[in-house]
Amino acid sequence: MALLKKLTQAFGPSGNEDAVRDIIIEEITPYADEYSVDTLGNLIVRKKGTGKKLMLCAHMDEIGVIATVVDDKKFVHFSGIGGVKVSALHQNKVVFANGEVGVVAEKSEKPTKVSDLYIDVLLDCKADNLYNISVGDVAVYDGKYDENGGFVSSKALDDRVGCYILIEVLKQIEKTDNDLYFVFSVQEELGLRGAKTAAFGISPDYAVAVDVTPCDDVPGGGKYPLKLGGGPAIKVKDGSVICHPRVKKLLEQAAKTGRVAVQYEVLDKGGTDAGAIHTSGAGVATGALSVPVRYLHTPCETASIADIEGAVTVLKSVCSEAL
Repeated sequence: MALLKKLTQAFGPSGNEDAVRDIIIEEITPYADEYSVDTLGNLIVRKKGTGKKLMLCAHMDEIGVIATVVDDKKFVHFSGIGGVKVSALHQNKVVFANGEVGVVAEKSEKPTKVSDLYIDVLLDCKADNLYNISVGDVAVYDGKYDENGGFVSSKALDDRVGCYILIEVLKQIEKTDNDLYFVFSVQEELGLRGAKTAAFGISPDYAVAVDVTPCDDVPGGGKYPLKLGGGPAIKVKDGSVICHPRVKKLLEQAAKTGRVAVQYEVLDKGGTDAGAIHTSGAGVATGALSVPVRYLHTPCETASIADIEGAVTVLKSVCSEAL
């Protein structure tokens, strides 16, 4: 899982995915027939075939924060990039693109919103000759990567684990009749922006988005009856898409072929790149495969290695089948 560690630890909040994209390009170059980067920054990797166009998509960006004010005492006030949680930020650390680490602290005793927090960058009492954080600078969780007992924990598993899965599928496919497009999208956390433009440019016959999904197999949980180690989840619906029944069936058959146990994901809100892809152009038959994750949108997102490997097996089979 060395590649997954490398991907998760890369700096890449929405709109700043360059470092992640560079890692992926280095990995996929020996296995791709061609690749390109579009105007918005999506990386589009092609494995040529004469059959139908299949688009597999995972997003490169992670949630983060952006400096809005640096006050006269050099404390950084900020807003969120994507769905950041006050509870996950409070009394944790964030790291800026230049490597500077800041501690997130509260202005009020019981913070309830991001504006109740600030970042303290501890640079020699913030001397002017050392302090180099400015308005517009962005930061992400300072969450290290760990493996333990068949599980991985890190910042940015959402959705570097999807990127990892797509890379592994590309590496393991020797030949397919389908015309495969592996899309590593940008700005998903800000409203599925990259997938929208990529799907329009490719105009696929069908598509599968690969992302994470929340699971509540913890004390006090139960709203989303998914569990770590129960297998990847075939999405039925979320707040952005009702998945196409034929693509859902294709994923089910692929899981059966690969002898992979699967779960089913039904969410009342939220969304993935599938939400943008399925309404692109004249419409695209779209499904989604998700990796269950505990502690979503925190510095310690946690997933099962077996679920990740199962997703690779399912998608390899999908790549060899026609809708």
